[in-house]
Amino acid sequence: MDLAKPIGKIKTIKSTETDFMKFGIGLEKLDRNVFDPSKTYDKLHALGVKRVRIQSGWMRTEKKEGVFDFAWLDEIVDNLLSRGMKPWMCLCYGNPLYTESARVYYGGVGCPPVKTETERKAWARYCEALAEHYKGRVDEFEVWNEPDGKHCWKEGVNGKQYGEFVINSARAVRKVNPEAQIFAGSCCARENLSWFEAMLKTGAWKYIDAITYHDYCETETRCEETSRAYRLIAHKYNPDIKMIMGETGSPSVPYANGALCRNNWSESKQAKLLLRRMITEMKNGLEFISWFTTVDMVEALHGTNDDKASNIDYGYFGVLRATFDENGFSTGEYERKPSYYALRNFCAAFDKAECKELPIIFGWKHWTDKSHSISEEYASLSCASFTKPNGSCAFAYWKPVDILTSTFEGFATVIADVKHDKMRLVDLLDGTVYDVSAYVTEDSEGVVRLNDLPVKEYPLLLTFGDFLEETRL
Repeated sequence: MDLAKPIGKIKTIKSTETDFMKFGIGLEKLDRNVFDPSKTYDKLHALGVKRVRIQSGWMRTEKKEGVFDFAWLDEIVDNLLSRGMKPWMCLCYGNPLYTESARVYYGGVGCPPVKTETERKAWARYCEALAEHYKGRVDEFEVWNEPDGKHCWKEGVNGKQYGEFVINSARAVRKVNPEAQIFAGSCCARENLSWFEAMLKTGAWKYIDAITYHDYCETETRCEETSRAYRLIAHKYNPDIKMIMGETGSPSVPYANGALCRNNWSESKQAKLLLRRMITEMKNGLEFISWFTTVDMVEALHGTNDDKASNIDYGYFGVLRATFDENGFSTGEYERKPSYYALRNFCAAFDKAECKELPIIFGWKHWTDKSHSISEEYASLSCASFTKPNGSCAFAYWKPVDILTSTFEGFATVIADVKHDKMRLVDLLDGTVYDVSAYVTEDSEGVVRLNDLPVKEYPLLLTFGDFLEETRL
C-alpha cells in the first residue's frame, strides 16, 4: 500500500452497541464442561457478535430421572444476555438414564433417544422443561447437531428417522412456547442430499422456521453452491424457510483434530479464511452466520467412557487460544488470536450492512511497474459490494488463491460511479484505515478511477462515505 496513507483504525463495537443480528459465534461443548465460559463472556462482548450458539446438555441437566437442574446453563444464558448477546440453543445429546449407547459414548454424543417409547417420552419431557424454563430468554431451538453424520447419529444416518425426531421435538417445545423458532438440519454432509430430502418428506418442513448447515472447506469458492442446493430443496416445501450457517471455521495449527485437520494451517491463515468466508456468506443471503468457535477445546466426537485418551483429541478452532490440562480441559487465559481481531473488525465494519450491487468495474488488464506484472481483472478476483442505511457503500475484493499454500500481492484498477466523498481503503485483518486520495483521478461526470489499488489474498474494503467509524492515528 505504497501510496495509501494510514489515518486510523476501525472503531470496534460491543454487542450492547448494536442490534444487527447477522453475526454470531459458537460457545459449543459446555454440555460436556470442557472449558471455563466465565473467561469468554467479556471477550465475546468486545467482539460485537450478537448471536451465540450453545448446546443444551440433556445429560448434564437431567442426572436423576425427572429432575431438571438448569443452574449450569442459566449461568451461561444470563451472562450472554446481560452483555447484549442472544443465545440460541442446540437440543442435544443423549442421556444414559434412558439410552443404552449414551452409557458408552462420551457426553452421549450422537446417541439420539429414538429406539423406545420410554426414550422418546423422556426426550419430549426434557424439551418441554427446557423451553418452559427459558421462555422469554431463549426462543430459538435447533434440533440436534449434525444428524447426517455417523459421529452424531450413531444409529446410522437416517433422514426419515431424523425428520420424525424433528417433529416430536418441535411439538414438545411449542407445547409450552408456541412462539418458539425451530431450526433443523444442522447438516454437515453436503453430498447427502437424499438424507435432506428424506427428512423434509416426513412433514418436518411444517415445523421448521430455518435450516442450519455446516460447511467446512479450505476455500470460500464452493459456498454459494452449498447454500443454493439446501435452499432450493427446502423451498420446494416452504419458500419461507430461512437459511442459517450454523458452523463454519478452520483450525489455526497444522496438527489439529476435527474438520479440515492435518492441513498446513496457521493463526494467520485462519484469520484470512474467516474474512473470506464471512463476506461470501453475506452474499448468500443467510439469516445469520455463526463462526466455530470461541475457544480451543477437545473435539471428542468419537470418544468412549472407558477410554480417556479417545476424548482428548484437541481442536484449535477457537478465536481464543487455550492450553490443555491432563484431562483435556481448556486452561490458560484464553488469549486472542489474529482471527479474534479479524472478526472484531468485520463485525464493526459490516454492522447494518446489506449486500447490494454497485456500478463498479475493473480497468483493462495492463502492465504495472509497481508489481512488475499484469494488473488483476474482475474475473480473477472474488468481490462483493454493500450498502448501509446512511447511504454509504463499500466494495470488498481479494484474490482467491489457495490460502493453505499461497499469499498474494498484486494490483487492480477500479472505476466507480458511486458517491465518493470520504473514500477509504480498509485492511480488515489488522483494522488499519487508509486515505486513498493519491490513487484517485476523477472525470467531469464525477466518475472516479482508482489506479493500481493493492490486491491481497484476503479481503480489502474500499469504502465510500461514512461506511464505518474510525479512530484517528
